[in-house]
Amino acid sequence: MATVEANGVALGVERFGEVAAPLVLLVGGTTMLSWPDALCEALARAGRHVVRYDLRDSGASTTVEPEAPAYTLRDLAADAAALARKLDDRPAHLDGIGVGGMVTQVAALDHPEAFSALTLVGTRPVAPGPVDDDLPDHDAATMGRLFSRPMPDWSDRAAVAEFAATGAEILGDDPTVARATAERKWDRTPSTQPAVQMANQLGMVFARLDCKPRWRERLSEFAIPALMAHGRRDPFFPIGNGEALAREIPGARLLVLEQAATAIPVAAVDEVAAQMIALEAVCMTSSTRCRSSASLNRAGVAVADRLRRIVHCRVKAGRVSQADLVRCRRVRSRSRERRTRIDSSVGARLMTLA
Repeated sequence: MATVEANGVALGVERFGEVAAPLVLLVGGTTMLSWPDALCEALARAGRHVVRYDLRDSGASTTVEPEAPAYTLRDLAADAAALARKLDDRPAHLDGIGVGGMVTQVAALDHPEAFSALTLVGTRPVAPGPVDDDLPDHDAATMGRLFSRPMPDWSDRAAVAEFAATGAEILGDDPTVARATAERKWDRTPSTQPAVQMANQLGMVFARLDCKPRWRERLSEFAIPALMAHGRRDPFFPIGNGEALAREIPGARLLVLEQAATAIPVAAVDEVAAQMIALEAVCMTSSTRCRSSASLNRAGVAVADRLRRIVHCRVKAGRVSQADLVRCRRVRSRSRERRTRIDSSVGARLMTLA
């Protein structure tokens, strides 16, 4: 693992696959270990340069004061865009999980030129805190059990791992995987101070983060292929949140993980990876078709302009005929009609692909 300087901070990153391959950037929620190794490896085998990274105040990224962050959600979004540009000069496929999905949404909205596709896993379209009336909140009974437990000794690795395992069992996730992940998080945390360890294990930074202004009303601005993957049994961000995102982001796909809760289970890794790669195929097809449309449009306009100049010269020389004028008008009209047909057919095709 290493760090990369982006947007004035050091971000902890881990790479999979060939650096020259198309970039898939995985936003941690809050640490990079929110993304399973198996998923990263599957995407790399499919010919992608996969980079997962830690948000500020977690993992190997710049850690200052997790209990009182001096940055905002917009700063975290700017980090994602700056990191994507630092890693590749081509637009990246951006992916966010949990609270990292909130960073991802804002990053893709505020920096659209940096990203070519969007995947959101187990997240929602509003910030932490009270939800909109039409969105399901955290399951009250599950949250009661989850947050009624006594906090562990954050300096005790085994106690922290056990706390994570019991929490995963309450949420419906795999406790064995959660225990191993918590141990890795503990090992990667730069300090044994309770606030720092808690921030890494629980993502508590988001409870104190300035996430204004709202972004849900901007979801219709998305113009890139988007995939929502959401666990059917997620009690933290219930599936209605993923369904809302899929409705409000134009052309978005919804992948329901029937046996999943808040984490991506091992059994679902191949399906999620396949859908992410398929989404990139839509993106590449869209890009190719749009370029083809633009090329045809330019060619048609060029022919019409050339003919107009020829007729203009003939008019000046007194050698133009009525047939020339009719022909000029007809070609220019056909050029405009052709451009309209191309634009319409491309739009219709992209809607079917989405």
